[in-house]
Amino acid sequence: MQKKEYEIKPGNSYPLGCKYNGGGANFSIFSRFATNVELLLFETTDDKKPFRTIALQKDINRTFFYWHIYIVGLPVGTWYTWRIDGSNLTQENGFSFDKEKQLIDPWARAVSQKRWSRKHACIPGDNGLNAMRCCVTVDEYDWEGDIPLRISSEKSIIYELHVGGFTQHASSKVSNPGTFSGLIEKIPYLQQLGITHVELLPVMAFDEQDVPRKTAGLGLKNYWGYSTHSFFSPHPGYCVTPEQGTHIQEFRDLVKALHQAGMGVIMDVVFNHTSESGAQGPIINFKGIGGKIFYHHDKFDKSIFLDYTGCGNTVNANHPLVSHFIISCLEYWVTEMHVDGFRFDLASAMTRGESGEVLQDPPVLWGIELSERLLKTKLIAEAWDAAGLYQVGSFPGYRWGEWNGRYRDIMRRFVRGDTGLISEVATRLCGSSDLYEHQGRLPISSINFVTCHDGFTLNDLFSYNEKYNVANGENNQDGCNDNHSTNCGIEGKTDNLKVLQLRRKQAKNVFAILLLSQGVPMLLAGDEFLNSQNGNNNAYCQDNELAWLDWDMAAQNADMLHFVQQMIALRKRHPSIMRRRFLTGKPVEGKTLTDISWHGIQANKPQWDDPDVRILVFTLAGCDVHEPDLHVVMNMADENAVVELPIISGKKWCLALDTSLPSFQDILTPQDQKPINSPRYSVNNKTVVVFENVNA
Repeated sequence: MQKKEYEIKPGNSYPLGCKYNGGGANFSIFSRFATNVELLLFETTDDKKPFRTIALQKDINRTFFYWHIYIVGLPVGTWYTWRIDGSNLTQENGFSFDKEKQLIDPWARAVSQKRWSRKHACIPGDNGLNAMRCCVTVDEYDWEGDIPLRISSEKSIIYELHVGGFTQHASSKVSNPGTFSGLIEKIPYLQQLGITHVELLPVMAFDEQDVPRKTAGLGLKNYWGYSTHSFFSPHPGYCVTPEQGTHIQEFRDLVKALHQAGMGVIMDVVFNHTSESGAQGPIINFKGIGGKIFYHHDKFDKSIFLDYTGCGNTVNANHPLVSHFIISCLEYWVTEMHVDGFRFDLASAMTRGESGEVLQDPPVLWGIELSERLLKTKLIAEAWDAAGLYQVGSFPGYRWGEWNGRYRDIMRRFVRGDTGLISEVATRLCGSSDLYEHQGRLPISSINFVTCHDGFTLNDLFSYNEKYNVANGENNQDGCNDNHSTNCGIEGKTDNLKVLQLRRKQAKNVFAILLLSQGVPMLLAGDEFLNSQNGNNNAYCQDNELAWLDWDMAAQNADMLHFVQQMIALRKRHPSIMRRRFLTGKPVEGKTLTDISWHGIQANKPQWDDPDVRILVFTLAGCDVHEPDLHVVMNMADENAVVELPIISGKKWCLALDTSLPSFQDILTPQDQKPINSPRYSVNNKTVVVFENVNA
């Protein structure tokens, strides 16, 4: 790029951000209380000084509260920042203006963190040598006819993964580890597994330096990504050539490749807080533009940031301008990036009004639900925040799915062997009708999971009674203490064959129960081959081999991987497990069965009133005469049990699954199944058994 003078025009207030149109670039930024605005232009991310600084003029470059300018002939690949002054407006009034601080554009499509220093952004004054920068991008891409997928929720199987950690380990053997490109190379594995959607931990640009001081002192960084600063930009750390501004193309390549393989993309999004933290946090963008609008502040002392998220600030999501920003951002990722859904981190924080009160009908959430551009987009809420608000079963709106924390907790306790739970276990298995049916919602409102990124991996859930988070630098104080886990007799790693066999069986039990449940199942990446984090249940800062997936484990635990693949296949061949409506207990047309019938040790005699019972038995009728019925026994007791098999005229039962049997014999395809000639079956302790019936 040659250093030259570019013709300057007033520009337009819309669209916000930087828009290249072939003849130049239009820049627009919103700042209601700004008195002086400057645009700084750089040739590359390495340049220490801008090649041009342009002072915008109120009477030419401002329309209402929008500051705008058009630069004729400015090429794609130019980098830029803003400087904004708010005159004498102070932090006591809720403002954080710093006329020397270089800010990034909240609407930027691509950002660079190459020179970034969070420390320098936290102190007053010029941080030009250590600021992030934004890139002028062009919106050209060959989608090859791609559009967002329309996989119905009842048929969905979600697979939560971390883009970096999925392929960063040397064992992944991909060309570009830890990137969107690396994930593309693993698509054949995902196809073989059988999942329908990947749920990506945050991929909007985030601050890797946002960790506690002691944690940073250990050389650790923000790994998970729940520290967003640029909501329109893919994270540069997941790009192969971020300094060339290729963020959009690289993310689109991933989405297109996944769609071509028949898989949807769900993004984990963080609109409850930003990486700017509280009063002592860095000035990156929103604070320096007009933080009074964007964040919740104390009613009497505006210098105090209200923190309902545990991260230093809370986005003022129901302010009209902020609500518009959020909805526009979501619509962008759907219309321009073709994503299929969103999972909202600490979504309940978004129900709070401008004074922090919980709103019955939060405008931003209804705006998201009713947006025509988001009409077919999956919406999933983590229906709680860090200030005690818990809305599982009562999250505002109707078509939102919810991470069902109650499902997670009860299933962990049930598999562990706790007593007095079978009634609630049955309710959770059937889609949690107690939470959703009375509101006119559906089983698909329940996102069922036992493990996720936050907490123990499945292997560790059955290997540790206690968490081991000392490596995080917070004296083992971080992470949840109430994990409902069990070490199966020995804490941590062991060579004890009996303990290892039990742990393996328990992992299979979880997969079986999860994939036999009504609702939408979600699996954690790596659980299918017993990935471990050595008892760390909060690996948010561990961008290293502790949290990366070791692909050698997939070969070492090929039997577990095979089990999960076949369990997913079993679910897919049974529409009766993937119902859109709740079970009723009424007869199924063309069958002699009700849609579900409950049993105990004896057929048709459930033991609801026995507080010591740890066995649950039910028959699930096929949805039509062509689908085989299922008979399921879940024995989480310490003792074996001999159960009666229900008699169905003209049918005989075949063993499809028994988690106590040796590997590769524990789950069978229909063509390999053998009839059970006895009216009873002996179910081993800590075992799930499934039968499918065929014509006699």
